[in-house]
Amino acid sequence: MTDAGIDYRAVFQALPGMVALLDPRLVFVDANADFVRVSGLPREQLVGRYLFDVFPDRPDNPAGGARNLEASLRRVLTTGERDTMALQRYDVQSPERPGVWQERYWSPVNAPVLDGTGHVVLVVHRVEEVTELIRTRGLPEQGRDRALEAELYTRARELQQVNERLRQAHAREREVALVLQKAMLPHHRPLRRHRAAVRYRPATGALNVCGDWYDITELAGGDRVGVSVGDVVGHGLEAAGVMGQLRSALAAASRVADGPAQALDVLGRYAGFVDGAENATAVTCFIDYEQHTVTYSSAGHPPPALLHADGTVTWLDRALDPPLDASPDPGPRPEATTAFAPGEVLVLYTDGLIERRHQDITTGLDRLAASLARHQGAETDPEALADAVLRDMLPRVGVTDDTALVVLQL
Repeated sequence: MTDAGIDYRAVFQALPGMVALLDPRLVFVDANADFVRVSGLPREQLVGRYLFDVFPDRPDNPAGGARNLEASLRRVLTTGERDTMALQRYDVQSPERPGVWQERYWSPVNAPVLDGTGHVVLVVHRVEEVTELIRTRGLPEQGRDRALEAELYTRARELQQVNERLRQAHAREREVALVLQKAMLPHHRPLRRHRAAVRYRPATGALNVCGDWYDITELAGGDRVGVSVGDVVGHGLEAAGVMGQLRSALAAASRVADGPAQALDVLGRYAGFVDGAENATAVTCFIDYEQHTVTYSSAGHPPPALLHADGTVTWLDRALDPPLDASPDPGPRPEATTAFAPGEVLVLYTDGLIERRHQDITTGLDRLAASLARHQGAETDPEALADAVLRDMLPRVGVTDDTALVVLQL
């Protein structure tokens, strides 16, 4: 049987167990026959309604079934990953007697459905009711069942206490991370003669600090600017610490180097003495506004994009080399120079902007080129272009990699 011959709606309705589809607002899109049967509600009372309007939490439920379920669903929307919940007590109101609650126990699993760009477009909400298993094993076992019920309440309270402690610890760690980010990444100061925009987006759950960096500095010797982006493997405070060291070293090297290749050569040798800097990548460009040239060199990093007035994109990919500290005895790094016309736009970025699971990197580069062309104009504003590119390229939720972006008008 081919895919074209499969009635997937019939398959969905025949799935064993309770299965519902929710959109990112947690509104019912569909429910299979078992979900309708066990819930006791007709499908028409489910589809189009908010989950927790249909199944509100019992006000005096200490286990917090609705709170736990909503937290799981939000995790799926944020991370794009499946979430299997612990056994939950989640009482439901009697359809015939509003305000009268029926004690119920559930085993839920929530899984994302992603579109081609990595956005979560649906959540598969699958639950097994285990109330009979928990409560009705026969009269001789009533005492044991009551003990199990009491244990469930106890474990639920303990879990809530643990979650609250984790929330408080996470909040403190996030405060530290924000201070660290502010200290390590340069505050973007306007260039004296030119317009530029920078954007920084950490991966979801990365404490708003990551291993990606950017740097823009005016160089000596005429109307010259150095711009770079880089990427340290990993997320969080450890990667951020390495990032800070490499960013500062490259900024210092760029101010005294003859060109970007020499600056990256110095950085690569320095990276050999920094724990955690293995396989970090970076690209740096020296822009000469008087000569209308961009000289660049890349250490294992995706190529910068040069956006022309007609909307076409040239990839600066003629000076590629392995990542930092990839060779025990590195030789001189390559560099290349390309000319630009006034008003064109230079875009540097980290791989979080273009790489997606199960996609070739060329697909991401094509998407970036299309986005740049779509938003290119005679008076391209770097700030507006940066925001537009992020909207096009990044998922609305569940960002799994850090992203740094620099847009300069040449």
